[in-house]
Amino acid sequence: MTAAHRAPTRLSRRHVVGGLAALAAVPATVLAVRALTAEQTAAEATSSPGRAAASASARPGPSAGPKAVTKGGGPVPFRPGRAMLGAYLGLEGRSLTESLALRKRQLGRDERIVHVFYDFKDTLPSVIEGLPAKATPMVSWRGCPLSEITSGASDALIARAARRLKRQDRPVLLRWGWEMNGDWYAWSAARNDRDNKAYIKAWQRLHDIFTREKATNVSWVWSPNWNSAPVEPWNTFAALYPGDEYVDWVGVSGYNLHRETPDTLFGPIYRGYAARKPILITEVGSMDRGGRTKADWVTLFAEWVEAHPGIGGVTWFDTDTHPGYAEKWRIDTDAEALAAYKAMAASARFSG
Repeated sequence: MTAAHRAPTRLSRRHVVGGLAALAAVPATVLAVRALTAEQTAAEATSSPGRAAASASARPGPSAGPKAVTKGGGPVPFRPGRAMLGAYLGLEGRSLTESLALRKRQLGRDERIVHVFYDFKDTLPSVIEGLPAKATPMVSWRGCPLSEITSGASDALIARAARRLKRQDRPVLLRWGWEMNGDWYAWSAARNDRDNKAYIKAWQRLHDIFTREKATNVSWVWSPNWNSAPVEPWNTFAALYPGDEYVDWVGVSGYNLHRETPDTLFGPIYRGYAARKPILITEVGSMDRGGRTKADWVTLFAEWVEAHPGIGGVTWFDTDTHPGYAEKWRIDTDAEALAAYKAMAASARFSG
């Protein structure tokens, strides 16, 4: 990640050992089995392995999902029919301001969400470099071993973070302790004695401290990975959900690494939560397998979002600086991919 994203101390490296790294080493058929959470129906469980290996050229059919909510989102409101489109930007040789300017020239529009990452002990930003006037910041704030929060030992640090974000001159999306249903982060249930309740208690404690500090501009984004590792009753979406009163947006991370379709990646969380909360796709990207493979997946993804009205935002993982990855996740790896992304950005659905 570039120096432009650094907090006054240091910015976290997103997935040095994380969701992308874990997924890259696992065959698609295994990933499909791991995706079978308690939230899925029996029919979905039966068909999921086939969908994981399906060609990205298959077009989505009519949405079979629940009736989506038409309100919510907290200080960052959900707008029916519109999806905010933004990105995490980490472009080689460019500051965040320069990266935002490049994407504006290419797309003819500003990012609607600007995604940044911070470690738990970092000083969270009161100002974000180069943020467009109408953009919403999404701060992904790493967690820590959960006892450091549930014991009260981190209360002062959390209160300081709340005061920092309160100083932003606009609403903020806060994504704390993401991908908690994986086994690659210190705050996951898997690394905390399989105690899903500890994660919920930690989340609720953070939320309560922010409330006491009157950080009323913060929208809370609960953001699991698209599949759980391991697949256990204590590690499902439902087992780790903090409760409707503590969540404003339900997020999800998912990448087209093994020819997964958008419905494989995002369908289960949508069907589980879109009737309760607006859905935010917090991390998404696609491998390039030559030809039009990446462009076609971007188009397929845009069509999937169009068919799912509960999606209120998308943040692309737009980078060529990710540690340990030869794959360039940025949207302009070839002219066809950029054109497909530009068409998506120009559509009415993504005008939020």
